[in-house]
Amino acid sequence: MAGPRRRAADLRTAIATPEGKQRYVRRLFATIADRYDFITRFLSYGQDRRWKRRLVQLAAVEPSDRVLDLACGTGDILFEAMARRPRRAVGLDLTLRMIQLAHARVPAHVPGAASPLFLVGDMLALPFPSGDVAVVTTGYGPRNVPQLPVAIREIHRVLAPGGRLLSLDFNRPTNPLLRSAYLGYLTVVGSTLGLALHRDPDTYRYIPESIRNYPGAAGVARMLEAEGFVDVQAIPVLFGLMAIHTARKP
Repeated sequence: MAGPRRRAADLRTAIATPEGKQRYVRRLFATIADRYDFITRFLSYGQDRRWKRRLVQLAAVEPSDRVLDLACGTGDILFEAMARRPRRAVGLDLTLRMIQLAHARVPAHVPGAASPLFLVGDMLALPFPSGDVAVVTTGYGPRNVPQLPVAIREIHRVLAPGGRLLSLDFNRPTNPLLRSAYLGYLTVVGSTLGLALHRDPDTYRYIPESIRNYPGAAGVARMLEAEGFVDVQAIPVLFGLMAIHTARKP
């Protein structure tokens, strides 16, 4: 059996190319879908839902808005946005099982709110016309796409002028010592969870490995500005280990 270092090297090789990362992410999230809510709560120290509520508050969703939640998972952010009674609410995720779980969690109808629509789809090729959406939200989405500039371009395309983007994700600390400690912690915790939940310690090693190649909050902000977004902010969360990005299409 390969040792931890060899397995880590194999994982890095598997996600080193856009095609390899896409294949790996598809398999991974199909495997962990039924444990996804538990994992996000556990790794956020129970703060995940509070951060998502803050994201939706920052989005300032209005009744006339058309909301699109990307990498919607089991629907947390979309359901929170629905409480604001948008005209349309759509959740999109790459994983069919996530969509099935989101459907099962559809809350009681909120008077005046549109019923949500859930779609299986890819952030790299959004099935919406240009300028069709007023608000795009995403939780833990950009870090997992194989080509982040393409995803940002697609988000910019589907947003209407004045449309808002809100994104919650892990950050990549710039301080080398803090980054090393952070990734080491996620590796140990992820290995323990993977063994306990899936009998495979490598299942959640993807999280720290994906952060290694992630541009971090400041890098993502620069990419958003390069694509034409304005009013770009990276709001630190959990002492800067997480971040909420806000941006607007002019």
